[in-house]
Amino acid sequence: MTTERVIRIAAGLFVLVSLALGASGSPLFVSANWLWFTAFVGANLLQSGFTRWCLLEKILVRLGVREGAVHA
Repeated sequence: MTTERVIRIAAGLFVLVSLALGASGSPLFVSANWLWFTAFVGANLLQSGFTRWCLLEKILVRLGVREGAVHA
């Protein structure tokens, strides 16, 4: 698995979990403040799209995850 794939999986997981914890209609609802985490993930995805810099990618590379793009 490559860094790009792990980042996509992590971002999707973070968004879904934070929505489940922050949406008032969810059975897992804790607080609407969890929606700030959803916004944070979205903002990081947006900035990394422009700057090509991602902290999670740097961490994964140091942990030995193979670099590279996802090929369908």
